[in-house]
Amino acid sequence: MTDVLGWPPKATGSGALGAGTRTLRDRWRTASLAAGWRFPSDWALPEVDIVCAAVVGGTPPEVALAGLGRARAAAGAGLAETLADLAALHAVLAQPDCAEGLVVPNVDATPSNLLRVTAVAWADVALDQLAKAEVTDPLTSLPTAAYLRTRLAEVYREATRRGEPASMDHMLLVVTMDFSALAGWPRLTGMILVADAVRQVFDGGESVAALGPSTVAVLLRRDGGIAQRGVLLRRELHERLSVDAQLHQAGDPRIRVLRLPATHEGACELLGSLGRA
Repeated sequence: MTDVLGWPPKATGSGALGAGTRTLRDRWRTASLAAGWRFPSDWALPEVDIVCAAVVGGTPPEVALAGLGRARAAAGAGLAETLADLAALHAVLAQPDCAEGLVVPNVDATPSNLLRVTAVAWADVALDQLAKAEVTDPLTSLPTAAYLRTRLAEVYREATRRGEPASMDHMLLVVTMDFSALAGWPRLTGMILVADAVRQVFDGGESVAALGPSTVAVLLRRDGGIAQRGVLLRRELHERLSVDAQLHQAGDPRIRVLRLPATHEGACELLGSLGRA
């Protein structure tokens, strides 16, 4: 297979990439963050590991990169950011002896076939999302932030009709997990278990949504049972997450009850910031 500007990595005696998938993944992440990846907690996806395994194993990376392009689009990453991340990987591979973080990613220097495969895969998902207006997260089967924004619009319209702030009747309960030390299946399993616990506790018509790769939110009415259900939710989460050693080591979920902002626009901005946490 032909080596094009460092892709795939040359087999060298120095073993620069011989430490395996994790070493490549760490160097790639460092280069991507240094190049401007906006939200570090969103970078790690299972597809990243698949790409690294393909490269380290000498497998043509096109199929793996197509999977990553689709995953980036599904996670909300823009095309420019996705291609800049690809350029960071290429820069790391093209300069295996360079100190971490000192490579300079250049999209124009990345092989065109890899750019094309990644961009086409990203566009397929982005256009499909636009056409279908999908409102269900495929991993957790929870509604997405788009659904919750629509639901909040209804809440704010109702509050306006009453002449009262929306925060008088509703609030947000937010569950966040720190998955930064996890990758691959443990991370996916953790989010599935979190979603299951939230559904178990909030099964009375509350609006539940997945806001990001590690955050779930519940729009619920103010009543006397919020504290009790918060305690119940923490117990349900503990029971589910403690069965896996890696998930248990990730720490306890963070559960917060937030007051709704004064306007629907403010609430949408809040959802966006929570999804990037």
